[in-house]
Amino acid sequence: MLNWTEKIKNSDPRIWQLAIMAGLLMTGVWFRDFSLKPAQIALTFTAGLLTQAFFLRIFHLQQRGFLSGIISCFGLCLLLRSSNLWVHPTVAALAISSKFLIRPFGTHLFNPANLGVILGLTLFPQTWVTSGQWGADLSTAAWFIAAGFFVANNARRLDISGYFLLCYAALFLGIRVFWYGYSLQVFLHQFENGALLLFTFFMITDPLTIPRHRTGRMIHALLVAILAYIWQFVLFRNQGILWGLFFATFLVPLWNYLFSAPSYQWKSVTEADASA
Repeated sequence: MLNWTEKIKNSDPRIWQLAIMAGLLMTGVWFRDFSLKPAQIALTFTAGLLTQAFFLRIFHLQQRGFLSGIISCFGLCLLLRSSNLWVHPTVAALAISSKFLIRPFGTHLFNPANLGVILGLTLFPQTWVTSGQWGADLSTAAWFIAAGFFVANNARRLDISGYFLLCYAALFLGIRVFWYGYSLQVFLHQFENGALLLFTFFMITDPLTIPRHRTGRMIHALLVAILAYIWQFVLFRNQGILWGLFFATFLVPLWNYLFSAPSYQWKSVTEADASA
């Protein structure tokens, strides 16, 4: 009989990600005043999962992918806010639809949660992202890092989290601290932010929408960090990391072409794939 460590290692990583994101959402709603109505949560999941079922049916596909759909809905609930009830379900439907309708080279291009947030901010009024909802304290950061480390490591994509944090930290230190003379306290405050850590361990690590090869993931993380920094601190626009990931996504097919590696399989993360 497998011990618990082996069971966790061999299980579908999405199950653990789903459980942790559900815990984060409940904690945020109860203790962090997320300003998220129960009706918005219910409508998000209803629209997202019905959209998934609809496309599976019309394309005559196997009834699968619902775990990923649920995770996308959790991501939208954790990040996106609106004063209207109809925005969340509309964005969820559009985000899930993208998995079936935008498929260059046979796989979906965009991270659905990332695309959903971008569409919400771009297309709908009175919609925003609550970057500061988690606060910026060391205890919150520690919980995010521990949970995120577990999920990303179980999915064999912890490397891109490390690449992104390292690149983003180097840019912030080199430019904001050493060049412009900001204090190290500003740097530490930036990297204790729960939204940044949520992005680092639960969004940019999506195995199906990031480069398959380790070299490609390194380039992708560097590009996301550079674009995020430019968007946030050069153009003085909000949500730099989300927009950085969105723009960098268009080059993922190129990195997959230049650096060949096996396609990721959720339920059978092989050693060959892990070393790619």
